[in-house]
Amino acid sequence: MGIPLDLLLEAVIFGVLLGCFYAAVSIGLSVSFGLLDVPHVAHPAIMVFGSYCTFLLTRHGLDPIVAGVVLMPPFFLLGMAVYRFYYEAFEKRGGKEAGVRGIAFFFGLALVIEVGLILGFGVDQRMVEAAYIGESLSIGDMRIPLRFLVAFGVALALMTALMLYLSKTFTGRAIKAVAQDEPALRLMGANPVRIKQWAFGIATATSVLAGAMLIIVGPVEPGMDRDYIGRTFAVVVLAGLGSMTGTVAAGLVLGISESIVLIHPSLGASWAPAVSFILLLVILGVRPQGLFGR
Repeated sequence: MGIPLDLLLEAVIFGVLLGCFYAAVSIGLSVSFGLLDVPHVAHPAIMVFGSYCTFLLTRHGLDPIVAGVVLMPPFFLLGMAVYRFYYEAFEKRGGKEAGVRGIAFFFGLALVIEVGLILGFGVDQRMVEAAYIGESLSIGDMRIPLRFLVAFGVALALMTALMLYLSKTFTGRAIKAVAQDEPALRLMGANPVRIKQWAFGIATATSVLAGAMLIIVGPVEPGMDRDYIGRTFAVVVLAGLGSMTGTVAAGLVLGISESIVLIHPSLGASWAPAVSFILLLVILGVRPQGLFGR
């Protein structure tokens, strides 16, 4: 049984909106994991933490997106502090087990964040209010929720700004180079540890804006980070580690794939969360370096 053409077109449009959101959610991980080789499995948990911080600020009258922008500087400092601890405890000591112990550290950090959110807010879902939440744009017979369009616009702006920063500034180019050749970077007068610390702060700051978009798209709960671990890593690996352009393309592939699976008569919503893991397994088996990897 096939999918009607009009329903397929609608799924593709929603998939593009969803895919751009997935790319924005994953772009911080693309920096921390793809460029810095930091096994940052706590990235989705920090994003959900950012959603709850956004929720608190909106109770004082701020728009969710404005709240996310306001939260970026403190989350930037938080990211720098987290990386410094990770560096002193794991990277600086080196050894064959440094990566494994680093993964354990970030899993522990994710668990601490989730438990802290449960203790502070309970297990109930939280949502925010804004003029565009609950409204929709009509295009013929199709209705597109404005909250998705707002998240789409913010995601595009975030990704464009980050890609320009990484390609047009000295610090941005140093971030892209630090995982490739640290000794050469030192010869250029840059401190690799400080560059990594700065980059991890940027990755954490982008995660809080992604968290603001997350709570705009729908309600959040403390354990929601588990839903995004597979998606974010699938996008980063599918893109090719450290590829910003690839992150956008991979996000679109995942978003459109999930939307089509969601409306397929023989698959449906129960299979949608598995799409990211299927794509991850396929790309690792067929092209381990990702779509845009070298």
